[in-house]
Amino acid sequence: MTCNLLSLDTQHDPDTLAVNSTSLAIALSSLPWTRSVGAVRVGYIQNRPVINPSRRDLARSQVNLVISGTASGEATMIEGDARNVDHKVWLECIRAGLEQCAQIAGDIDELGRAHGKSKATVEVNENNALVELVGMLTKGRLRSLFTNTSLDKLARDKAMFSLRDETVKQMTLGNTQGVAEAFNTVSKETVRNLILDENLRVDGRFLNQLRPLSCEVNMYQPLHGSAMFQRGQTQVLCTVTLDSLHSAQKLDPMSAITGGLKEKNFLLHYEFPSFATGDVKGDRGGANRREMGHGALAERALRQVIPASSPWTVRLTSEVLESNGSSSMATVCGGSLALLDAGIKLEDRVSGVAMGLVTRGEAEAKVLTDINGMEDYLGDMDFKFAGTRSGVCAVQADVKVPGISEAIIKEAVERGMEANTQILDTMDSCLSEPRTGKTCWPVSKPLQVPLAKRGKLLGPGGLNIKRISADTGVTIHSEEEGGWSMFAPSQEAMAEAELMVEQLITEEKAPEMEFGAVYTGRILEVTARGVMLELHPMMEPVLCHTSQLDARRVSHPSALGLELGQEIKVKYYGRDPVSGQVRLSRKVLTTASAAAVASASSMKR
Repeated sequence: MTCNLLSLDTQHDPDTLAVNSTSLAIALSSLPWTRSVGAVRVGYIQNRPVINPSRRDLARSQVNLVISGTASGEATMIEGDARNVDHKVWLECIRAGLEQCAQIAGDIDELGRAHGKSKATVEVNENNALVELVGMLTKGRLRSLFTNTSLDKLARDKAMFSLRDETVKQMTLGNTQGVAEAFNTVSKETVRNLILDENLRVDGRFLNQLRPLSCEVNMYQPLHGSAMFQRGQTQVLCTVTLDSLHSAQKLDPMSAITGGLKEKNFLLHYEFPSFATGDVKGDRGGANRREMGHGALAERALRQVIPASSPWTVRLTSEVLESNGSSSMATVCGGSLALLDAGIKLEDRVSGVAMGLVTRGEAEAKVLTDINGMEDYLGDMDFKFAGTRSGVCAVQADVKVPGISEAIIKEAVERGMEANTQILDTMDSCLSEPRTGKTCWPVSKPLQVPLAKRGKLLGPGGLNIKRISADTGVTIHSEEEGGWSMFAPSQEAMAEAELMVEQLITEEKAPEMEFGAVYTGRILEVTARGVMLELHPMMEPVLCHTSQLDARRVSHPSALGLELGQEIKVKYYGRDPVSGQVRLSRKVLTTASAAAVASASSMKR
């Protein structure tokens, strides 16, 4: 199915409409369809859930939840964020959303029955006999493998794949793919039966037990903030870079309309290199949809605790070094620590955990805390839950069964709150308050420049500001109300830039010339009329006429050997009372010098 956005009313987001229209299109078509779904957006305004709030209402809502569900009231997808609301409020919004989803899905079912095409039949070839045969050969060894808690992810996968290849070779039935699929079915059933029947997980944990946690901060001194967070065999490195608000990301018009933001001053970049899962391949083409989705979820979770009046543009990068499940939630934990290490005054500390589910029919279901990669792959739900000790910040639920009940959602949320409290205990033991006193922090200051001196600060084509930035790394920006601001990577750079700015805009006064005094001037121009002299940088060039250059009569100053850049001494005789021009004479100085030489010669005689 393809959904194209044809128009936008600037009041409602089109995502829920896309889900509902797709559901209706499939219901009316001949495609096989087990049950229709409906989707709504839920807000929480003035202490009550609001269905499909307008964009203006959503701006003051404490909850932004999108949920899809079936006519029987089961959820098929949950995604949203909240401003650290109590988990009971979140569950209330889910309940209200599922009621509306059930009504929409029911209406779609009625339209499908009344106007839809006959559904095509699809034959599913399930070779139960082959599955049973493979099970007879491998169940015992698989059980031994999945209950061996000394194995890590790679060792367990290697042993399982080796057993699969051995089974394929033993069963020479000419159906290699069928045997491999049967082996996968038996492996899935074995893992799920151990959980449902014996409460045994592949790594030996209880159903509500977290994997071992460890964290570290301030790992690299030149960085503004850094943190390493590890949970089991999932490890992420988070780093924080601070910049001025002028570096905020400018959003395109569509994103600004649907997201309600014109600029983003908090950016999270989530990176999942191939070596994190033991693969050897080039990371070309940028982030894929999975990475973008995981990064967006972690960003929404952390955005709830970023102070609204932050003076910085904050870029948080999360690099997954090793992954065995819930790397996006590890990013939330490591990101929260890295932001604190960078001195960001978070409104609260936030962590994340992934909850899982294993079902058997409609009667049996068990929720798992902190699922690993195998439990995610073989289970029925990946319920990513991020929150503080007191409330919910972001949730994303990938449901792999026809739907999950409200009771399962409630258990997953409550267990997620308990798990996050334990995670935050470990995080707080590492760093619980914003760090202070780092020497690598950037500096931002307002700059007041009088209107008459802004030209001196800018220089021709902004040359002076460009030179300051190139020499010191400090950027200077003009603000809306005519002011200026300076952003420096360090205090030392700021001090150097401030000195350069002061030298540019400080007005040096021209000296007052004294009648009869002798001054030294630099020749700027040589003409037949005389030479143009610079007596002081703050004074306009003045002319010393050719008749005043020497006691002898000369037709051109070059006859005296005068050149550009040469310095000569002249005597100041005030200004002409008629023209106001400065009167200078070099002749009187040369005449006096010649007379002194003549007097000395006569004394020798």
